Amino acid sequence: MNSSKRSTPLTLSTPRLELIAATLELVRAEVSNLATFAALLDVPTPSSWPPPLNDENSQRYTLNSLEQASPADAGWSVWYCIRRKPRTLLGIVAYKGSPIDGCAEIGYSILDEFQRQGFCTEAARALIRWGFQNLAVDRIVAATLPGLVPSIRIMEKCGMQFAGKGMEDGMETIRYELTREQFIERYDGV
Repeated sequence: MNSSKRSTPLTLSTPRLELIAATLELVRAEVSNLATFAALLDVPTPSSWPPPLNDENSQRYTLNSLEQASPADAGWSVWYCIRRKPRTLLGIVAYKGSPIDGCAEIGYSILDEFQRQGFCTEAARALIRWGFQNLAVDRIVAATLPGLVPSIRIMEKCGMQFAGKGMEDGMETIRYELTREQFIERYDGV
């Protein structure tokens, strides 16, 4: 394949947002040149980037994952959240890899100036719907720190239910989950 040829990334649409799945080209630009990254997404260069909890280590992890990914892994990584009008890069939602034993885990992070406007909930719902379109997914989980009330509210607004405590990177977390059956009940199908 010609390396100068661009691949068309997966996209999802919501009433206010466009979600664009990360590609090698996008993540390489994100890591090395913010202006090029913004141009590839057709957005103005953000005044601040990356969003909280998506530091350079997270970006490099995503880059390494995509370098090792197969075509079947498309979409099971970072998705960039773009507001349609005016077109603006807001943050990310993500799967933390392809489903394992029927379970897929999501995460999200929105730039501070766009928080508490419903963008993250809207993006997370779209990503959950996309995930349940894959019949290999029986449940979708998410984890957050116990004190991050806005993050907890996003999980609850997405229909997730408290599933217990956990540990991530040596820190105590709380976990929420949504099963396929709960999703179908709540949203009347996939």
